[in-house]
Amino acid sequence: MSTFAVETRARSTRGPLPILAACVLWGTTGTASSLAPASAPAAAVGAAGLVVGGCLLFLTAGGTRAVLRTADWRLLLLGAVTVAGYVLAFYPAVARTGVAVGTTVALAAAPIVLGLRSRPLPTSAAVVGCTALVLGGGDARVDLVGVALALVAGLSYAVYSVVCAHLIGLGHPSRAVVGVVFGGASALTLPVLLVVGVGWVASPSGLAVTAHLAVFTTFAAYLLFARGLRHTGAAAATTLTLAEPAVAAVLGVVVLNERLPFVSWCGMGLLAVALVALARK
Repeated sequence: MSTFAVETRARSTRGPLPILAACVLWGTTGTASSLAPASAPAAAVGAAGLVVGGCLLFLTAGGTRAVLRTADWRLLLLGAVTVAGYVLAFYPAVARTGVAVGTTVALAAAPIVLGLRSRPLPTSAAVVGCTALVLGGGDARVDLVGVALALVAGLSYAVYSVVCAHLIGLGHPSRAVVGVVFGGASALTLPVLLVVGVGWVASPSGLAVTAHLAVFTTFAAYLLFARGLRHTGAAAATTLTLAEPAVAAVLGVVVLNERLPFVSWCGMGLLAVALVALARK
């Protein structure tokens, strides 16, 4: 095997693969949150996962004191605010406009903002493929408030991805950066959770959903995402996360015996080709 091939494989293992692994965990979010008690507000479900998961990230990360002491506090605050903003906007967006439209708008906004200039062809192909995959069934509904919230979530995701990538690029430990940013987001989100209500968390399904969102889709997923950001730019990373709807779709087919229309399968194929191109780069 040539040296170039070995180096390419090593870069993919360090960068794109951890991000794609995070997408696998994020792809379970919709299924998990749908199992929450009916009395749980959409924002509360996401907030509960972030509060617990953010605390876990902060408490288990080494070097957080050094990051708090040496990193630009304005960037750390911006990262924390946009992480909280993403969660508090994304879950209500999905509740109002449905998983299809909400997920597509939120996930496609960041690559469009960050990736079209640096990698226009694969980024455009990934966005088109994701849109065809999610909306191929033709049964999506559009709610203007829900779409606006999804846009807020997508732009928030773009901002905190850039912030984390920048701080990691300056030499700060990736796990410590994510721990500080998500720990701050957890503190910012806790009052919101207390206001909207936490009684539902005490139920068996509430505990199970909160634990899954905290441990898998927040703690583990963002550790993987942080590791990938050390070797992948924010633009490519946000485009790679368009794999999340594909994971959710495959889980629906395999686990729930759902059927995907032909347009959706074509979209998944186009998305896969685009993501491979980005990963190889």
